[in-house]
Amino acid sequence: MKNILYTLALLVSFSSFGQTADEYFNSGLDKFQAKDYYGAISDYTKAIELNPNDYQAYHNRGLSKAYLKDYNGAISDYNKAIELNPNDGDAYYNRGYSKRELKDYYGAIADYSKAIELNPNDGDAYFYRGYSKAELKDYNGAISDYNKAIELNPYNANAYYNRGYSKRELKDYYGAIADLNKAIELNPNYPNAYVNRGISKEDLGDLNGACADWKKAAELGNTEAARWVANQCN
Repeated sequence: MKNILYTLALLVSFSSFGQTADEYFNSGLDKFQAKDYYGAISDYTKAIELNPNDYQAYHNRGLSKAYLKDYNGAISDYNKAIELNPNDGDAYYNRGYSKRELKDYYGAIADYSKAIELNPNDGDAYFYRGYSKAELKDYNGAISDYNKAIELNPYNANAYYNRGYSKRELKDYYGAIADLNKAIELNPNYPNAYVNRGISKEDLGDLNGACADWKKAAELGNTEAARWVANQCN
């Protein structure tokens, strides 16, 4: 989901319906920031009762529900926010997040695509659309989205990692290793990057290199890598 500080920056234009509705809305923001999501939901609900056309209140109530893993409830609120304001790119993005958590990857891709249409520079939307495509085994499509996410944010270690994973699934082991090298350069304590780089090296017949990576992953707490070291490495 979008970082709350970013979300709050988009929510400074409050309802003019009445001071009481504003007070509930602002109280909901305060409770959300304090991670009192149930309290935030209660306040947003009261704000909506007083101003049923406040798309921001629906959006934020959806965010609160998503943090409580009530993804169906969140989607219902995002639907209403989008109905009231079809140009709310964050509502599409966050609805895509909830759909992805429910493993509705096609629905997530549709929402991320709409978010990108409304904000072509939303690197997170490209990243998670790529993730959703990879879950559907569309690795070429995923790589295309990760390429764009990296173009928009060259310091996104997760985008390099995920692109490397997709390349490995396509048996482009050298390409995978190059991306995993970059992920590790950006985040030297990234155990899964060492694991997958090791697997790519093993697929290329470099068991010594694979073992070195798995040992590092094991040092960083990856138990599966520790088992591989015990079973396959000297």
